[in-house]
Amino acid sequence: MKARVHVMLKNGVLDPQGEAVRHALGTLGFDGVEGVRQGKVIELDLADGTTEDIVKDMCEKLLANTVIESYQVEML
Repeated sequence: MKARVHVMLKNGVLDPQGEAVRHALGTLGFDGVEGVRQGKVIELDLADGTTEDIVKDMCEKLLANTVIESYQVEML
């Protein structure tokens, strides 16, 4: 069993990495990019019977800084 966790900075939180990517794309001639938000994807290999609620608890305690980040869990 697998889970995929998508972690992104919340709206309104400054994203310097995203801004650096947006600027670099403009430098390379990709002028249509008005904004970039960069995040991370965490894939977990889980024991059978691990519930989505347990994965959400993992996110709340370790995988995401819930003060500035939001997350979505995808059970695979």
